Amino acid sequence: MTQGAPADRPAVPLVVRTTALDVTRLAALVDLLPSTAPVAWLRRGEGLVGWGRAAEVRTTGDTRFADADAWWSQTAGRAVVRDDVGEPGSGLVCFGTMAFADEPGDSSLVVPEVVVGRRGDVAWMTTISAGGLAPAALPPEPADPPEPPVGLTFSDGHRNGDEWMSVVADAVARINAGELEKVVLARDLVATADADIDVRWPLRRLAETYPTCWTFHVDGFFGATPELLVRRERGLVTSRVLAGTIRRTGDDARDLMLAATLARSSKDLEEHEYAVRSVAVAFAPHCSSMNVPEAPFVLHLPNVMHLATDVTGVVHDAGTVSSLALASALHPSAAVGGHPTDVAVALIDEIEGMPRGRYAGPVGWMDATGDGEWGLGLRSGVVSGPTVRLFAGCGIVGDSDPESELAEAGAKFVPVRDALGG
Repeated sequence: MTQGAPADRPAVPLVVRTTALDVTRLAALVDLLPSTAPVAWLRRGEGLVGWGRAAEVRTTGDTRFADADAWWSQTAGRAVVRDDVGEPGSGLVCFGTMAFADEPGDSSLVVPEVVVGRRGDVAWMTTISAGGLAPAALPPEPADPPEPPVGLTFSDGHRNGDEWMSVVADAVARINAGELEKVVLARDLVATADADIDVRWPLRRLAETYPTCWTFHVDGFFGATPELLVRRERGLVTSRVLAGTIRRTGDDARDLMLAATLARSSKDLEEHEYAVRSVAVAFAPHCSSMNVPEAPFVLHLPNVMHLATDVTGVVHDAGTVSSLALASALHPSAAVGGHPTDVAVALIDEIEGMPRGRYAGPVGWMDATGDGEWGLGLRSGVVSGPTVRLFAGCGIVGDSDPESELAEAGAKFVPVRDALGG
């Protein structure tokens, strides 16, 4: 059932049933996904996968978050739910992907017909239907495996490397002229295959190669993000902030030296400080207490290392402010927009030269209570038939070097490019 407008109510309430599964007999979650309408949110083998469409809403413009949140509140409030598990992610859940920019702002929330979840030693399956209790479902079995893309080629997107470096140089000049302090600029790459690409192929490879990231797919948008925008769970909120990057060499000793260099880099520490500050300011109205570490740690991923900070807090308005509303309050953080936010976003629109779509927007899931997890749509791509549009972005400050930023963007293309087979 597709809802044509955010204010629409389902003609009949959704009927939801969650039952426990034997975790010892459950296949890897990513292996359960069928080729039709899969959704996923995975980390370290745990998380949620689903398929089918019990309900859906699409929202646009600068009210896209509020409209989606209102629709979900109405939908969840009318649902009939039997949940025998009681874990985060059991019961009624939706998966969402929200646009970065207000215009056109195309975003969506999806309620699957079947959701399978795992958290530690607990596993479950949820069936969701409109118009009555769905028949009892059999324990899920692995789906037929996906085929790899054939004849894959890559080409520049909206700007080639030289053009993008000119844009970076323009931004650096404006920063040094005092117009702003930081802006995040992105570029795209286009992968083309001989036939339609099965998104499950890169999903499986991303989940295996980047287990500490959040591997996701909603409505054609997929990736493995290292950055958790917000998790709200039983009154506690967390946001993992990443800003400041250096590429790994594959030599462990050399990489340890590079990590130490990153931790002392004034350019990267400045970039990181803006991002942490923007999250703390956005959290403050919603938290009775908050912990903001004084210094970042270095997060090691297979291809790059980042400066990282985990900001945590105790929410005092969980009854009225959902995790999606918190994501809206945080978006766009300085990690994906810049500082000051309004000036940086305006500059992105002026000089970046490409539509971001849902790149760098929130993507994740939410339950009927408003708890959930929303990551930033980074290390990502959009699949459409035989093509995938890949994205990578870099934080630009006053002493950024265009060639170094181009190399950093290249490193950030690696996860999705390698997952496709490039």
